[in-house]
Amino acid sequence: MQNRLINRRIFSGSLALAPWALSLASPAVAAATVGQAAPDFSATDTGGKTRKLSDYKGKLVVLEWTNPGCPFVQKHYSGNMQGLQKEFAAKGVIWLAINSTASGHGDYLAPGKLAGWLGEKQAAPTATLMDESGQIGQLYGAKTTPHMYIVSPQGQLIYAGGIDSIASARVDDIKTATNYVRQGLNEALGGRAITLASSRAYGCSIKYKS
Repeated sequence: MQNRLINRRIFSGSLALAPWALSLASPAVAAATVGQAAPDFSATDTGGKTRKLSDYKGKLVVLEWTNPGCPFVQKHYSGNMQGLQKEFAAKGVIWLAINSTASGHGDYLAPGKLAGWLGEKQAAPTATLMDESGQIGQLYGAKTTPHMYIVSPQGQLIYAGGIDSIASARVDDIKTATNYVRQGLNEALGGRAITLASSRAYGCSIKYKS
């Protein structure tokens, strides 16, 4: 059952989780801090173009950590994530999907394959960035896929955390969950402060380079 994805094994006296197991991350605690300037970065997208966060100053920007091998990402790409991307692209929001999976991990997809998977899902991010070194993910303290961030037009980090309020891999839960990203973007577009600026991210742990 999809909502029972935690596979518990005892190893060397500690609890070990399967690679796809549910991970709950605390709100952002690294260099990227809600209410402060979002750290700038530069990365190559799946088409080979260099993108910098600072290139989009003056616009709302969503950062979405992704990994197609994760059941929680698959859940949200059942129709939810690409719907958000298209909805807010029409309102001028920049959406950057970021894959920090290490190139040596089994979940890693080369740029062309990652772009192909997103194409099959009819996804519509502004760009999909490759972060095999994990430097961008660690700069933001990204823990899970998905892990979501919103950057204001002034370059301030105004949201960090989960995509919604129900930490499960069940597609049926999407319709009853509060989508924190949609809520935050609508508030920001309306010139209002974000009601919930941080939340606990959930999903698969990011497969960072050792």
